[in-house]
Amino acid sequence: MPDDPRKRRAARHAQPAAEAAAAPVPRKKPITVERITDAALEVVATQGYDALTIRRVAAVLGTGPSSLYAHIVNKDDIDELLIGRLYAEVALPEPDPAAWREQLLGVCTQIRDLYLKYPGVSRAALAVVPTNLDTLRVGEGILAILLAGGVAPRTAAWARDALSLYVSAYALEQSVVQQRRKRPDQEWVLGQDELLERFTALPVEQFPHTQRHAADLISGTGPDRFAFAVNLLVNNL
Repeated sequence: MPDDPRKRRAARHAQPAAEAAAAPVPRKKPITVERITDAALEVVATQGYDALTIRRVAAVLGTGPSSLYAHIVNKDDIDELLIGRLYAEVALPEPDPAAWREQLLGVCTQIRDLYLKYPGVSRAALAVVPTNLDTLRVGEGILAILLAGGVAPRTAAWARDALSLYVSAYALEQSVVQQRRKRPDQEWVLGQDELLERFTALPVEQFPHTQRHAADLISGTGPDRFAFAVNLLVNNL
């Protein structure tokens, strides 16, 4: 160390720069399909499905959109990756002919709850032909449960499609309600008390049934109505 204080200070000030120059430059994590899926889920969880674009996914990864095209073809690929990632969490029961209706409701409920964690993500499942193995695994499991219940193959195939459509639509509606409701504790866009007041105030000569059965029209919770609709489909197979 130099005896001259000015030289000592200069040497001290120069040390961090020298160390920084010698330090290795950290390498960026490589872009992978798994990281793209993680980033897409982060966008949906924080901003909603409507905000999901390739550009936003790339921004989360700290890169440009062109880096993603080495792994995906387009936004449809991201949609399929999202649904596949969620479906990987679905637990499928061993088909039981004595409990197949309850098993179907259980699987549909799992899918619904996964969709509800990511507002609007069920749109990614609509009008898409699944090729992801995790998505196909769940479809195979639902078909196996239906067939175990004695449902004819073609009827089972169409029922599987109808159940998938209903679950996706239910979750999508809930995401819209979440955006529009007045208070976070409300389950509907309008509170049940307000709905009841509006329905019972309608002119009886024009809306006799709505006014008379207003309490029934607003009764039940979202999960109650979900189970009702799934069972309505399943029990009529």
